Amino acid sequence: MLSVETHQATPWPDPLDWDARAAEAVAAALALTPWAGLADAAPLVEVAVRLTDDAEVQALNRDFRGKDRPTNVLSFPQVQADLLDTLSNSDDGEILLGDIVLARETCTREAAEKAVPIADHATHLIIHGTLHLVGYDHLDDPAAEAMEALEVKALASLGIANPYAVQD
Repeated sequence: MLSVETHQATPWPDPLDWDARAAEAVAAALALTPWAGLADAAPLVEVAVRLTDDAEVQALNRDFRGKDRPTNVLSFPQVQADLLDTLSNSDDGEILLGDIVLARETCTREAAEKAVPIADHATHLIIHGTLHLVGYDHLDDPAAEAMEALEVKALASLGIANPYAVQD
């Protein structure tokens, strides 16, 4: 069973139900992967989504990635990619798949630059972060294209436009 816990360390734009939005985004991303079955697995599969500010994300980025600047989203997988296939058969009561952390000021600025609602941009970033939790990355062009295709499909399932489409 999939459980998504959302924590707002700093206020994010209302009136969106961020708990529901995060849960929808994580489920939509996971559904498109080979690990879609984790959503209905016997152990509780948890993803934590933290909505915070640039200062906290900058500290995390510095401490864990050696980059002393804020970024829009960070993902912290708690399961090695080569062990993901074994999770649905786990006898553990719960499995923490990982944490996703979003920076409000960066997300707000990027959404404004793209002329999209903050909720849509944040949803995209939660989907992106979820894919990182299950081993997807964008280190080279083929991997980036594969990951982007999954993001676009997951966003479409939630009624959100393709963020990679060229705008006129």
